Amino acid sequence: MDAQGPSRVGALLRDWRRRRRFSQLDLALLADTSARHLSCVETGRAHPSRTMLLRLSAALDIPLRERNTLLLAAGYAPAYRESSLDDAYMASVRSALDAMLTAHEPYPAVVIDRCWNILTGNRAMALLMDGIPPGLLDPRPNVYRLTLHPDGLASRLANLGEVRALALERLLRQVNATGDEELRALYEEVRGYPVHDDREKVPEDSERAEADVPAVAPSPIEVPLRITTPIGELSMFSTMATFGAPADVTLSELAIELFYPLDEFTTKVLHMLAAAPGPEGPGGDPVL
Repeated sequence: MDAQGPSRVGALLRDWRRRRRFSQLDLALLADTSARHLSCVETGRAHPSRTMLLRLSAALDIPLRERNTLLLAAGYAPAYRESSLDDAYMASVRSALDAMLTAHEPYPAVVIDRCWNILTGNRAMALLMDGIPPGLLDPRPNVYRLTLHPDGLASRLANLGEVRALALERLLRQVNATGDEELRALYEEVRGYPVHDDREKVPEDSERAEADVPAVAPSPIEVPLRITTPIGELSMFSTMATFGAPADVTLSELAIELFYPLDEFTTKVLHMLAAAPGPEGPGGDPVL
């Protein structure tokens, strides 16, 4: 370990503590240590043990990837393995993902990494991917680019303004919570996409607005995904699923986004499309 190790790990810990809005006393109590010792660690006057770093990381809810970074900064070996989904070690995970994606049909579902890149999806995802230009699919499709890019799904969203505002808010929260620079770069990129959308401009005259703006049925979901298609508007919402108690960096960063119909029309259309003959969709492929 070089002489800069303690001060570097201390600075990292201090950054995480401030990001979580903890005082030194708050964190010390959570990690079963003293505020004095924590202060010495942050300033480089004391070198934390491996066990202490893991306790502090758990108390701060630091992502596994960054816990390894802390350990390396202090001169310790990483505690968490980082595997490829193709490894034999991850066979049970791949099996679980395949089962979830297939069982969710005829509704769309995708597996994403920490930066919202799509790793795989089921056949029903063809509904959302239809017409997406190749430039948005290589090297990997990304949920935020697909949704907000003017050439992507944005051109088909009946409530683009609402979806864009919610998506950017969610991504910014994730950036602030993780400090991930790749996520920050993604946020800056998609926030800068041009928006050419007049669909949500409400006329100044309130009576004319009521007449011109189509009524939207009450929904338990504040901002559904409302997609315009040649056969009518489809309305969906999504949920996120993650693996419990992951011990691998890759596994800790995986999430499954599951889409569900919000009305009877969308339900019927999704079932109809699933039953229609046609080319095989992306289910089971490593990349959509």
